[in-house]
Amino acid sequence: MSPLPSSTSSVQIQQFYDKGLAHASYAIRSGRQVAIIDPARDPQPYYDFADEHEARIVAVIETHPHADFVSSHLEIAEETGATIYCSKLVHATYPHHSFDDGDRIALGTVELHAMNTPGHSPDSISILLIDDLAQTRAVFTGDTLFVGDVGRPDLREDELVGGHQREQLAVQLYHSTRNKLMTLPPTTRVYPAHGPGSLCGKTTSPDLDSTIGKELKTNYALQPMTQDEFVKVLLEDQPFMPKYFGHDVMLNKQGALPFEDSIRRVPRPLMDTPVEPGILIIDTRPAAEFRAGHLPGAINLMDGGKFETWLGSIVGPQEPFYLLADSQIALDTVIRKAAKIGYETNIKGALLTPHQLPATSPTTDVEHVRQQPQDFTIVDIRNRTEAQHPIFDNALLIPLPELRERVREVPTDKPILVHCAGGYRSAAGASILEAALPGVPVYDLGEAITTFQTQSAHV
Repeated sequence: MSPLPSSTSSVQIQQFYDKGLAHASYAIRSGRQVAIIDPARDPQPYYDFADEHEARIVAVIETHPHADFVSSHLEIAEETGATIYCSKLVHATYPHHSFDDGDRIALGTVELHAMNTPGHSPDSISILLIDDLAQTRAVFTGDTLFVGDVGRPDLREDELVGGHQREQLAVQLYHSTRNKLMTLPPTTRVYPAHGPGSLCGKTTSPDLDSTIGKELKTNYALQPMTQDEFVKVLLEDQPFMPKYFGHDVMLNKQGALPFEDSIRRVPRPLMDTPVEPGILIIDTRPAAEFRAGHLPGAINLMDGGKFETWLGSIVGPQEPFYLLADSQIALDTVIRKAAKIGYETNIKGALLTPHQLPATSPTTDVEHVRQQPQDFTIVDIRNRTEAQHPIFDNALLIPLPELRERVREVPTDKPILVHCAGGYRSAAGASILEAALPGVPVYDLGEAITTFQTQSAHV
């Protein structure tokens, strides 16, 4: 939670930032009234903020149905009596008031005005903060405008989420930026829903807020260009889309279960309780511990800064799985991270590491790889944009989110070596191949890949 510059003496803006999902949400307080914009799955920080200021949450605003996280808008409304506001184009099934062009909310001495800004999604809105002198002080842009970027327009193509073509949404985004956002006063502060590392954009700046004036000067997407040029530059090199994105859009359209209640329902079998055959096991321990001993067929997805993103990229939204960790604290952490993307209901059981771990993984001889890489079938599991600069000649590129579906493309006539960019993903990739290709040695290059990158950079 980080304080932001107050737009005016009569209003306070508080940003809540989740690094794991690069997600920014906001509390706006005027007097003793609070509005929440794009809340995360856990509503407690917003309750704490309101209590700290002896204020009441009266409004929860969704800029659009989010694809990359589950929102607590419905839970907050049910707990506090606040009204939920979103565009009528969302077709939300939870109780709400429509909030579109011309609609406004009084909040203490200020007003919040709706502005339809489609493009990232057909139902995206931005929210203007108008102060008590009728001046536009801030705009909360959701996933329409980021610092240094704009939202990707390719997340609603599946029929499940509307079947909206990326080219058509890119055109809408061109007009939303040119005709609406770029016409705001240059001093207007920009508060987006995402920061660096978000998969809802591609070149997001490390800064978490900006101004319209700064974005006009520095944001590539706001520079002078034709509509066709904008569409072309926007659609190239977009990041991969995790498996869970469409699922979360639909979940956010109906509203999720209360956070803590849903976590409490996750089964926690006793240690050494046998796992059900055929159910995926996600082992969240460090790679070295996993290699030393693990359950057969387990995937080693280590708890880390982007655990929830990779969980939702490897595991499908309807797929049951076990979570395994070394302690109750570690289990609680990964359960909560799974819940941030709505996967807590998929957890068949949250397990402490059993005593018997019959499977092991081989240790990689890094010097052998360095001297004779041709002895291995090398699988590069980086994303396509990363892999434009190959590290090994003749490596087979299969990005991690596609690996489980494409394991049969990997030749098995030589030992297999898996690498990514820094070592985190390769542990998962190697374990996926090890489970799918019994009898074939599978090696994880791990963090040693960074020495190969440095070497190749000098060639």
